[in-house]
Amino acid sequence: MRTIRAGQIPNLFAGNIRKLLEEECPDYEKLYEIRLRTGRPVFLHSQEGEHCLRNRNGLPYLATKQDLKETLEYISGYSLYAYEDELRQGYLSVQGGHRIGVTGKVVLDGTRIRGMRYISGINVRLAHQIKGCADNVMPFICEKKQICHTLLIAPPGCGKTTLLRDMIRQISNGTAYMHGMTVGVVDERSELAGCYQGVPQNDLGMRTDVLDACPKAEGMQMLLRSMSPDVVAVDELGKKEDFCAVESVIHCGCKLLATAHGNSLEDILCQPFFRELKEMKVFERYIVLGKKGHAGSIEKIYDGKGKTCGN
Repeated sequence: MRTIRAGQIPNLFAGNIRKLLEEECPDYEKLYEIRLRTGRPVFLHSQEGEHCLRNRNGLPYLATKQDLKETLEYISGYSLYAYEDELRQGYLSVQGGHRIGVTGKVVLDGTRIRGMRYISGINVRLAHQIKGCADNVMPFICEKKQICHTLLIAPPGCGKTTLLRDMIRQISNGTAYMHGMTVGVVDERSELAGCYQGVPQNDLGMRTDVLDACPKAEGMQMLLRSMSPDVVAVDELGKKEDFCAVESVIHCGCKLLATAHGNSLEDILCQPFFRELKEMKVFERYIVLGKKGHAGSIEKIYDGKGKTCGN
């Protein structure tokens, strides 16, 4: 079951592009991204690949500066200033959990990014929630009705965030393998919960607490101090400070679910911090995802020693 509602998507775009989307009526269940670049074709990326929007003459429609300006106005509700903090990070989130990436001229205040002007590119990443996509994973990450410290490994676009989202939901609600647990989520990029004005747009379960748009390291510490989670979940470990916070989670007796960019376990272990975590035997499961046409396609599952325990 997915939470994409087709009627929401065209309304995010400028009139000309909205009209073309309504005429084409793409399958939003399979659509991942819609990209606008000034003076370039509007590209749609889906499970089937990439194609561009075309006008009635069959020619690719080229996005204009006005199209991008109008699209940002619609997305922000004509209050772009209200999204300044998010735009400094290069994106903003909208109702439905969709994430809007932007490129343009970065405005600096010394070495600090103050904002962005002359927007030249917009990437609308559609939020997909696929309930049940973690069904095949759950038996491998549960032992004696407890969750194993688990790291999901995959290159971009392989569904690791989608898979992690459903794992959180199932752990929070409880399954045949375990009772429901309190899960604390640090959603630094607003992708897991897809919060809009603080309210999660995605179903992360009945026992889940979310810190939205919060740096992972600080967020993990905040959850440990105030929310007493059984499980802490974060997306995209990578910074040095993240790994210090991971140690705090482990030592407090919480279980950890996390993701990382990589093509394989060997790829990840080339990075010093991940290699150190393996030597410390922090993660009890490593799940490597691949591209097989659907979110969360499992390539390999390893135990904490790096031995295969599923396929």
